[in-house]
Amino acid sequence: MEQTLIRLWEEQKAVIIALAVAVIALLSCVTVVGEEEQAVIVRLGEPNRVVNRFRPNADFGQTGAGIVLRIPFFEQVVRIDKRVLDVDMERQQVTSADQRRLEVDAYARFRVIDPVKMYETAGTVDKVAEQLQPILNSVLRQELGKRTFASLLTADRGQAMVNIRKGLDREAREYGAQVIDVRIKRADLPDGAPLDAAFTRMTTARQQEAATIRAGGRKNAQIILATAEAEAAKTYAESFGKDPDFYDFYRAMRSYDATFAQKGSSTSIVLSPDNAYLRQFKGVK
Repeated sequence: MEQTLIRLWEEQKAVIIALAVAVIALLSCVTVVGEEEQAVIVRLGEPNRVVNRFRPNADFGQTGAGIVLRIPFFEQVVRIDKRVLDVDMERQQVTSADQRRLEVDAYARFRVIDPVKMYETAGTVDKVAEQLQPILNSVLRQELGKRTFASLLTADRGQAMVNIRKGLDREAREYGAQVIDVRIKRADLPDGAPLDAAFTRMTTARQQEAATIRAGGRKNAQIILATAEAEAAKTYAESFGKDPDFYDFYRAMRSYDATFAQKGSSTSIVLSPDNAYLRQFKGVK
């Protein structure tokens, strides 16, 4: 068997070498691009075409991924991640509009939408992330510096993040990338006296706000009560003016109730039956 193989090699050496070279050349002409990546085919140092380019509305499996042919030695395949990527900002101090120092942790999420531009300006995705990190720091510092610390605890913080994302996205487009989102992971006051002083100021502010609300409530209650009493007096006056005799009777009944119906009173009042005070008991009209 060994002799047969040796003889075959001696007789077909040229053919075997040619076949091996052909197989190697064929394999070097073929590459596979996965669904999670896009590829820039670079010919002699210049981008020639893009395979599996990111398209927002393209269905999975319909973007051009798979086997790709290239010219060996003349064409190079540069693979670029097609997924959403993160860039983390190093923890840094930011001064708010009310001169409070904040320690902020943030991150941004981006994807490459123009692989040719990315290749020409940055070369790799890692270089894009390196370029975006200081830009994120600068944009975030500028935007938060326009707002008070209290506003960062309210819905106004959402608008701040939108502005930061837009500012970072404008810069990212220069590298063929799109910023999808920017988030603050943490925004804390530095430990120690500044933190304690901030809590004291916040507590005092809340107490003052509560006192203002209570004072406003008491004022509104007094206004409502005075208005109601005025309306009642007006109604009484209009009613009694229409029937003076009824008004006289009503006043007498109120007086009798106040005089004779007091609980626990041992006071005795002696009046003549002809006293004018008791005229209503006689049915006087």
